[in-house]
Amino acid sequence: MAGRRLIIGDVHGHYRSLYRLLELAEPDAEDQVYCLGDLIDRGPDSAKVIALVRSQGYVSLMGNHEHLLSQVLAFPELIELRLHWFQAGGQATLSSFGSWEALAELQPWLQQLPLYLDLGEIWLVHAGVDPDLPLSRQNANEFCWIRDRFLMQTRPFFTNKTILVGHTITCTMNGIQPGYLAAGAGWLGLDTGVYHPSSGWLTALDWDNQRVFQVHAHGDATQIYDLSDRVQTVTPQQLATRRSLLRQPRA
Repeated sequence: MAGRRLIIGDVHGHYRSLYRLLELAEPDAEDQVYCLGDLIDRGPDSAKVIALVRSQGYVSLMGNHEHLLSQVLAFPELIELRLHWFQAGGQATLSSFGSWEALAELQPWLQQLPLYLDLGEIWLVHAGVDPDLPLSRQNANEFCWIRDRFLMQTRPFFTNKTILVGHTITCTMNGIQPGYLAAGAGWLGLDTGVYHPSSGWLTALDWDNQRVFQVHAHGDATQIYDLSDRVQTVTPQQLATRRSLLRQPRA
């Protein structure tokens, strides 16, 4: 089990779940732990999540929620931006830090978060990439925020790498059951929706041993699977069907 690369999906302020997940996966000094971003917002303990990740020297990517908070801190006069962050779960993050002053001290750390990491046969990014643009022309708008254009691509972006992403909760994809990872054309989705009412699972993937570790945010349930037993494939057609349904007006 030495020298594993453990990749963790979106935590969203769920410190207890993250702590239990690490207890389950048991990373040691030789393992490398990576978080795919969105450590913050929605859940109650974003400050404790960040403190744990930083104290252990884990690597975290910038997610769209970190990107949004960084913009809020950089432009405090933009009230609409602040309200947008609150609507996305930012109020819980502010409460966990206790004050704007304490939150502002986070800005240097936020600004140094990588947008992606190339680990050889795997390539980590929060949301994805634009399949029609070279990497040199992409930035946080794509790496932190993209969704449909990436997920619905029909050919892998890389010929020799699998892209590991969070951002889009897997059970919101047509045909993916709660708690399952989702596989598309050259990508694997790890955000199993720790805060989502239909799921509640937080996931870590041991890529080198192809093992999945999961804890449930409500209660004490834990589970360990071979990756092949905990991943389902989603097609562009399935994703298009779901997006079409989401665009329909609600009664």
